[in-house]
Amino acid sequence: MSIVCAVSRILQTKTIISINQKCFTRAFSILPRSNKNQDSNFKRKYFFRSVLSVAAGVIGYVSLNDKVKSAVPLSGRRDQFNFIADVVAVSAPSVVYIEIQDGRRFDIYSGKPIPISNGSGFIVKEDGLILTNAHVVINKPNAVVNVRLMNGSIHTGFVEDYDVKSDLATVRIPVKNLPIMKLGTSADLRPGEWVVAMGSPLALSNTVTAGVISSTQRPSKELGLQGNDMVYIQTDAPITFGNSGGPLVNLDGEAIGINSMKVTSGISFAIPIDYVKDFLEKRKAKSPKVSKKYLGITLLSLTPNILMELRMRNPGMPSDITHGILVWKVIIGSPAYIGGLQPGDIVTHINGTPVNSATELYDILEKSSGKLSLQVVRGVLRITIIVTPELQY
Repeated sequence: MSIVCAVSRILQTKTIISINQKCFTRAFSILPRSNKNQDSNFKRKYFFRSVLSVAAGVIGYVSLNDKVKSAVPLSGRRDQFNFIADVVAVSAPSVVYIEIQDGRRFDIYSGKPIPISNGSGFIVKEDGLILTNAHVVINKPNAVVNVRLMNGSIHTGFVEDYDVKSDLATVRIPVKNLPIMKLGTSADLRPGEWVVAMGSPLALSNTVTAGVISSTQRPSKELGLQGNDMVYIQTDAPITFGNSGGPLVNLDGEAIGINSMKVTSGISFAIPIDYVKDFLEKRKAKSPKVSKKYLGITLLSLTPNILMELRMRNPGMPSDITHGILVWKVIIGSPAYIGGLQPGDIVTHINGTPVNSATELYDILEKSSGKLSLQVVRGVLRITIIVTPELQY
């Protein structure tokens, strides 16, 4: 192709020189005649000037032609090469942010429970089942698990199952028709394959990083991890604190691992998705379908400190209140919301039985059938609220 272009340029140059020679001859034909020496010198002088001007013209023409050819339009390249953005568009809606709050400690300025841990997860069932790392959600006494979806809505969840050895856990939230992450396979992964790590590092939701797979089977013993025989996916996609539990996704938009840990910059590890599938199957086999009763509230057990703070805010509160459960949050549309419970209510009795902690409430909830009669203190009033729990499977 370059030879053809060169020949074409030579032919173009010859044509230009030929035209200039004709013009040169015609110009001299109209000049007055002089002696032969003067005529010869004159012709030689103007011939060289003509050649120089032709050469300059050819160089300028070739340079301009090259510039025109190099100005290739760039439109369309974003659609052609933004394959990472395509993966994110498909996968991001199913990724969630998980925050663990201490139900006994409150921020003195906002009055909200203090976060003690956070991480990521992704939805695998439309009925609210979320996968994450076990170290994100377990061993947190008096903890409240809050899950924030991509649309910004926040839901209180509970840990349904976990396996410390494989560092896997499931969390469930009371929401239906959720977008789910498709699970791929980690058996056919290859080093050098593009992957995308998604999650909420440092509590920054919906964060995306990309890299390649460095190793498909990194034994746990090489990492100094004792007590399991797992192999990990090694990647250079940045995985930071808070990314734990989020998905590692291939270019087909499938989760092929769960982000687990970072060793140093450029060296991070994920649990292969095939281990996760085994965990889900074992969970299904050992846990037959059971019903759970759902109220749709976040509760805090009344401690002396909380009770003292409530009395300072509401001096008219009955003085004989020494126990109970503080309703911290009520989910809109839930049975508690429909029944009339409000944030700030103190539940003292359920069906006539005194309750001192959230654990006691849930024990009564599971043992009872039908409607619940809640004795509630609201401000200076004592009221009774009837709530019909919702069965979930």
